[in-house]
Amino acid sequence: QVQLVESGGGLVQTGGSLRLSCVASGRTVSTSFMGWFRQAPGKVREFVATIRWSVGSTIYADSVKGRFSISRDIAKNTMSLQMNSLKPEDTAVYYCAVGQGVRIGVRQNEYTYWGQGTQVTVSS
Repeated sequence: QVQLVESGGGLVQTGGSLRLSCVASGRTVSTSFMGWFRQAPGKVREFVATIRWSVGSTIYADSVKGRFSISRDIAKNTMSLQMNSLKPEDTAVYYCAVGQGVRIGVRQNEYTYWGQGTQVTVSS
């Protein structure tokens, strides 16, 4: 089992920045990649970004490219998401997740463990 705890959400104005963190504990040795997803009210959960744990390679959703940056600290079992130039459409609950497959994933069913989520609200 892997436990995930997100933090760093909050209320920010359009154009502002936030940094989300996700700390993993438990059987983290099985982690292959970690990712962020988000779910806005009335919408389906969508992929945001993911990072290959061992080598740090990344994939971003088109909607956040150039604005968000995902990183990880292996020693601290922590993944972060730096979010800049935030827009009202970025408002959502952000979830971190762990995948254990061979190929880095962008679909929800490729992730095994999920955090409880942290709310990000961007005011206009």
